[in-house]
Amino acid sequence: MSLVNPHGKDKRLKPLLLGGQELEDAKRKAQGLPRLLISSRETSDLIMLGIGAFTPLEGFMGRADWQGVCDEYRLADGTFWPIPITLSQTPEEAARVTEGQEVALVDSESGELMGVLAVREQYAIDRAHECKQVFRTNDPAHPGVASVMAQGEVNLAGEVQVLSEGPYPAQYPGLYRRPAEMRKLFAEKGWGTVAALQLRNPMHRSHEYLAKIAIEICDGVLIQQILGKLKPGDIPAEVRVRAVDTLVQHYFVKDTCVQAGVPLEMRYGGPREALLHAVFRQNFGCSHLIVGRDHAGVGEYYGPFDAQKIFDEIPPGSLELKPLKIDMTFYCGRCDGMATGRTCPHGKEHQLAVSGTMLRKTLSEGGQVPDHFSRPEVLAILKEYYATLEDKVEVTLHKYAKGEK
Repeated sequence: MSLVNPHGKDKRLKPLLLGGQELEDAKRKAQGLPRLLISSRETSDLIMLGIGAFTPLEGFMGRADWQGVCDEYRLADGTFWPIPITLSQTPEEAARVTEGQEVALVDSESGELMGVLAVREQYAIDRAHECKQVFRTNDPAHPGVASVMAQGEVNLAGEVQVLSEGPYPAQYPGLYRRPAEMRKLFAEKGWGTVAALQLRNPMHRSHEYLAKIAIEICDGVLIQQILGKLKPGDIPAEVRVRAVDTLVQHYFVKDTCVQAGVPLEMRYGGPREALLHAVFRQNFGCSHLIVGRDHAGVGEYYGPFDAQKIFDEIPPGSLELKPLKIDMTFYCGRCDGMATGRTCPHGKEHQLAVSGTMLRKTLSEGGQVPDHFSRPEVLAILKEYYATLEDKVEVTLHKYAKGEK
């Protein structure tokens, strides 16, 4: 059985990362180009473009693409796309650049040369409109809104050449894999159907349950960690990777799942971000995306299953990948095991809600984690991490993390 096609009309991956002599020539040329500093989010998007995860995009979006994505989930050519992929500058910075010019893109935090942009277009955007469309709110307390509103008022658009993958290959050897590499691995395993499990929290019992449901349905599961920048209070990728490794080692049948990482920065866009996760997971070769409670959400901006509902609201045929929708998961004392609202008939008094937010809050405050919340091998790794922190980590529970519906 063959894997799903990459996203887009051409049905082929479009990695924009240069290599070999072409890379060396581009780096030398870039030394003489005007330099633009780009944010950590723009850097992560550039790397995603480089490895082909954002196929079929060939660079940062122009006005027509930005408008179409915000308002209709579509690029100007009609291709489905859920969240703008853009590069912004202040008007003063943009004034130094002319259309038709090439500029070197430099990560503002590391100072590393990341790519070259051939500037095709400059355009002012309505950042509040983008926030309302993408995040369903303009509340500056929402981390995604705060990020967009902190951007410059002018977007620069054009094709890119990507010159670096940043620290990820060296920092996560064996974990950091490009879409073409994952597709090759799936083919070698004989997997035709693969479910992706998105992770930005350590893998607790609900995650484990979701993955095992998917294993019953698909040939295998890709447990894919977010490696890019997270919001304060989230657990670093290195710790999450160790936790997943030990869980897979002790509680999964061998060769039923693969762990990997993706150089994405979270936007916390809830339903829209779930669609973006679906697009790039299709590029990685996944036929399904596990969508559970509050996927990619934050606070109480989204309903617990809004990220599932949005897959029914987009135009038919937008994606080859399908959502694997799973109800609220919990541990039921009467059932004596993990369950969902579709499989457990018992009342709330018997149900223990399991969420990454609650786990982080309990551990950060030195509290006692309830039985059946997470595996002891995982808890040992997390407790070791929190014991190294000098300052208390503030974690706010929202109602879905508490198990309220």
